[in-house]
Amino acid sequence: MKIRNARIVAGLALLLFVAALSVAAKVESDYDPKANFSQYKTFMWIKRPHMPDPLMDDRIVNAINSELTAKGWTLVPEGADVGVVAHVATSKQHSLETFYDGFGGGWGWRHWGGGFGVATTHVNTYTVGTLVVDLFDTATKQVIWRGWATDALPDSPQKETKKLDKDIEKLFKGFPPK
Repeated sequence: MKIRNARIVAGLALLLFVAALSVAAKVESDYDPKANFSQYKTFMWIKRPHMPDPLMDDRIVNAINSELTAKGWTLVPEGADVGVVAHVATSKQHSLETFYDGFGGGWGWRHWGGGFGVATTHVNTYTVGTLVVDLFDTATKQVIWRGWATDALPDSPQKETKKLDKDIEKLFKGFPPK
């Protein structure tokens, strides 16, 4: 019975951990309230992101291009109204899960002599990524908008790409600011 309960507790803890990782990304943005976003029509890349997987770099660039062109802006190779800079940082995070197999026998350890049971702790390591996108007015060289998204990264490139697309879409949801 104790082993069955320990397995149920372990299963629930694992389920909660996976659910915590699958929660939507933390997405935030800020902008210069003096910037007149209606004047901007074109954009160009000043600095592309750099990740260990160069394929992911292209996916980030393509997703940002897609969002900005959907807002009516045009990608040009040079002389744009707005310059785009994207940075990516990743770090390893750890969580600890401790499972107990029971606290010993009977209604009190003094009366029945039971022990405190055995605790098993597992360390779960996962990668958290942060994407920061800055938009610069190329005439003034001032930042007019900054958005950032932080999320746990899945292990597979397909899941990571899907999550990345969703996070970038969410990042540009209220763009351009009114």
